[in-house]
Amino acid sequence: MDSERNGFGEEPPTRRGDRFTVDVRSAWGTETVVVVPRGELDHDTVEPLRTALEKHEDAARIVVDCAGLDFCDSTGLNLLLRARSRALEAGARLDLAGLRPPVDRMFEITGALHVFEVYADVGAALAADGTGDARPAGPA
Repeated sequence: MDSERNGFGEEPPTRRGDRFTVDVRSAWGTETVVVVPRGELDHDTVEPLRTALEKHEDAARIVVDCAGLDFCDSTGLNLLLRARSRALEAGARLDLAGLRPPVDRMFEITGALHVFEVYADVGAALAADGTGDARPAGPA
């Protein structure tokens, strides 16, 4: 039997830690950091994103690439709002890129969509700031 499948030929259920990952990249030649969360952002999975945002809160700009988010609950939304507030207090920015359903809908109905600067994708976000491409910065 294939160790990656159960007795019914289905993928095994994902472990809680497999539901959410965060990568961090720096935009070369700038003080911009791109944070890339993937999966389901909720109360149980929020810590890796919190850690990445706190680790890079000295950046002049953070772009959160939301294209890989499948879900975001109020815990994730509150984390992003607080991180944006801290960035503004420090004279920095926190912008979003790549919002897609159903995450964009949650931002829309809560009004948070109008709080953030939101770009179609990371390329558009970086171009709007006059920066280059995003390259890996190392683990978050």
